[in-house]
Amino acid sequence: MLNDVKEVLVSEENLEKKVTELADKITKDFAGKNLVVIGVLKGANVFVADLIRKINIPIALDFMAISSYGSSTESSGVVKILKDLDEDIEGRHVLVVEDIIDTGLTLSYLTENLKSRGAKSIDICTLLDKPDRRKAHIDVKYKGFDIPDEFVVGYGIDFNEKYRNLPFVGILKREAYE
Repeated sequence: MLNDVKEVLVSEENLEKKVTELADKITKDFAGKNLVVIGVLKGANVFVADLIRKINIPIALDFMAISSYGSSTESSGVVKILKDLDEDIEGRHVLVVEDIIDTGLTLSYLTENLKSRGAKSIDICTLLDKPDRRKAHIDVKYKGFDIPDEFVVGYGIDFNEKYRNLPFVGILKREAYE
């Protein structure tokens, strides 16, 4: 698995520091508010788990699984909800936690969908952002790292269900996915 990684983009230590920094800001910003954290499966699962353990206010946790990639490295633009929320978000503050924002098309669809359910507010937290690939405008309130337009894996992020368990974010060698 490590042989497929061209380089480490974000180290385990830098991930831990950034997660703590984001959690502290979220704790401050949502103090006294009815917060629902929505993790976007499967890629954000490791990030969500680390993040919520460092948020020091009461939260509700839910997950959605959405797909626009399949087994490809490019977003198809067609969004499918594979697992919907269990929590009612009407009148509540929502924090959507993503692993990576690429074109923004999937997240744009998701935020519109959540707005239609009557959330009091919807904010976005992403570990990684590829601003050079953006096709839809997304307001990201909490951002970990801007990254170049490279195919990355690790820390929950996969290619074809592999590499999620790497403790860092790395650039996948082209020959591993072509």
